[in-house]
Amino acid sequence: MKTLLSCSLRLATLILFLPLCVPRLQAQTGPLPQLQSADPVMADLFHRSRSTGMVVVVVRGHETWMQSYGQTSPGSHQKPNADSLIRLCSLSKIMTTDLLVKLVADGHVSLSDPLQKFAPHNVTVPVLTVRGQSGRPITLRDLATHTAGLPREIAYPAGDSGHFTFPDYNFRWQWLPGYRLRFLPGTAAHYSNIGFDLLADALAVAAGKPYPQLFADRIAKPLGLRDTTVSPTPGQCARLLIGARNEGRCTDTTAAEGSGGMYSTANDMTRWLKYLLGLPGVPVHQDPAATATYISASELRWTQGVGRAGVPNGIGLGWVHLNQASDPTMIIEKTGGGAGYTTYIALNPSHHIGIFVAATQDLHAGPEVFRESNDLLLHLAGLTPVPGNSLELAAEENHSDAKVSPRPRLTRQITHTSVAAAVQ
Repeated sequence: MKTLLSCSLRLATLILFLPLCVPRLQAQTGPLPQLQSADPVMADLFHRSRSTGMVVVVVRGHETWMQSYGQTSPGSHQKPNADSLIRLCSLSKIMTTDLLVKLVADGHVSLSDPLQKFAPHNVTVPVLTVRGQSGRPITLRDLATHTAGLPREIAYPAGDSGHFTFPDYNFRWQWLPGYRLRFLPGTAAHYSNIGFDLLADALAVAAGKPYPQLFADRIAKPLGLRDTTVSPTPGQCARLLIGARNEGRCTDTTAAEGSGGMYSTANDMTRWLKYLLGLPGVPVHQDPAATATYISASELRWTQGVGRAGVPNGIGLGWVHLNQASDPTMIIEKTGGGAGYTTYIALNPSHHIGIFVAATQDLHAGPEVFRESNDLLLHLAGLTPVPGNSLELAAEENHSDAKVSPRPRLTRQITHTSVAAAVQ
């Protein structure tokens, strides 16, 4: 696959006009920008996103920068802090796949294991598609890469039962046998929350313990994550960031433990970023297999729902890869959203830098947050843009979500703070 060409805009206008792509960039000469230079950029993004509260963490080598904006809830006049509780939403998925890789390394499971192996007694995992085709069995790898042929959702909670509390274990396994797959497993990618909850169920069976206990034993305790959980205490719930919209009760979210139910804090996510990047300051580091590319986007018939932060070049275990692995601008990312939150994590492994953002918002600010976080991440890695245009080429080459009409370019001049201005 050809290397993506970069956007033609100057760095000063990059934040305002960047299309749904990650540009090819060049390394700049001289010292790296200070991490604190991210402050005016993220403050401007916060105000434009109309979020109620936002927390940001950037780690780079031995350095860490953490900042928060806004209020813990509308009218509270209290600024979020490093211990404010947040909903990770779909960032929970990369914790599920971290456990998957650990169990593979232990020999408890294989990526090629069929889901049927871990299904409840008398439950048959479907193999027929909506067109009547019979494919190979759904594997754990299919679930982890959104290529199992499953839908995004199957049901939503009624009343005020709370976000990420439904469908529960019994409901999803009763639903599964009657479902006809959208496509033959492994031939396309369709973002699926239910697939990750089934994956979490399979891992719990393989490990012989409930998923929350498996998560605590293999991730939270070894890494020292104090507030990352699906079962928050009343004290933790009292610290939950609340946006202008009703996010629902802070409650146990074990029903969505594998797909979106995790709560956490900026402090815990700082340790998680260091763990992912192999940086100092944490007792253990992630197996590189957890963030590797497992499927090239060019090998799939189509993708849907996996390109919110940029055109996918590859799909990993829960992760999406933007740009080729050999490109120093390659980003490994995971988006999240729901329950009144936008969440994002992105890594640039070649420069040992990562960013985490969580915001409570009353508008659909996700794509802007994702794109601008990517820009900032690469800028802080010491990279600057070179001429080119990547959106149309990326859509053409990757056959991905970007097949939809490109976002119109803005023509009016807006005096927002830019990455370039932040470091002048």
